[in-house]
Amino acid sequence: MTRLIQTTLIIAILMVPFMLPTIAKAQSSEQSGSVGVEGRISSPPPTTGATITSPSNGQTFSEVPITVSGLCSDDLLIKLFKNNVFAGSAQCDNGSYSIVTDLFSGDNELVARVFDELDQAGPDSNTVSVVFDNPAPGGIARPTLTSSFAKRGANPGQTLTWPVSLSGGQGPYAMSVDWGDGTPPDLFTIGLPGEFDIEHVYDNPGVYNVVVRATDNNDTAAFLQLVGVANGPLSQTDADAAGEGQATAAARTRILWQPAAILIPFIFSTFWLGKKYQLHSIRSKIERGERPF
Repeated sequence: MTRLIQTTLIIAILMVPFMLPTIAKAQSSEQSGSVGVEGRISSPPPTTGATITSPSNGQTFSEVPITVSGLCSDDLLIKLFKNNVFAGSAQCDNGSYSIVTDLFSGDNELVARVFDELDQAGPDSNTVSVVFDNPAPGGIARPTLTSSFAKRGANPGQTLTWPVSLSGGQGPYAMSVDWGDGTPPDLFTIGLPGEFDIEHVYDNPGVYNVVVRATDNNDTAAFLQLVGVANGPLSQTDADAAGEGQATAAARTRILWQPAAILIPFIFSTFWLGKKYQLHSIRSKIERGERPF
C-alpha cells in the first residue's frame, strides 16, 4: 500500500512540469486575444499658439474669398475667428495651415486659435485687422456660414452628417460643398436662412478640407472651410483574425483543463488512500498492543 501511495505521488509530481508549458501558452494566447480598453489621458493644453502670416495687418480687400495662412505646431486643429465669430478650420500640416474664408463688410479682426485632440485651446495668434470694402447690394447683410463643429469624422463607407448655419443674404441660396476627396461637389438649393445638414460618404481614410459655399439671390457669396476626417475602421480580415485568436485561446484553455481534470481526482484519491492506510496501520498496532505512535 505504501508503494502505491508513493507511486501515485511521484506520477502527480512528474505531471506538473508537462502542464507548465500548456499554462504558459494558454496565458499567452489569452493575452494576445484580449480586448483592450482605449482611453484618452489628460494632458496640458497647447502652450504655443499659431501665427497669421497672411494677410498682412491693415490690408483692404474688395473680393472674397481670401486665404488666411500661417505657422503652427503639427497635429493641432486651427480655428479661425473673424470678429470673434468662427470662420473656418484646418489641420496643421508640416508646420503650416491655410484657410479659405469670407469677410464681414467693413473691419475684420482675424485671430487663429489652436486646439488639441481633447479640444483644449492654446494661446491666440497675433491679431490681424483687415477691411472688406464691398458692401452687399440694397443694404442687405452679406450671407454668412458657420458651424458648431470645426472638425467632424466618420468611418469610410458611413455617412458623415454635418450641421451648418446660414444667415444673412437673400434667398434662395445656391449651395456647393466640396468634400476635398476628388469627388464632384454636392449642389443643392436652400430657400431660407437657418440650420441645414450636409452629408457625405468617404471611401478612404484621411483628413480632408471641406469647403462650403453659399450664393444668395444677389450673387453674394459666403465661404466656410472645415476639416473632415475619414477614420480607419478595423478591416474584415483583421476582425476574422481577432476572432480566430480568441477561439484559439479558448481551445488552449480547454486543453489546459483536460490534464487538470484528470489530475485533481487522482490527487484526492491519493489522499484518501493515504488516510485509509494510516487508520489501518494505527488499528493494527493497537490490536497487537503496540504504541500507535
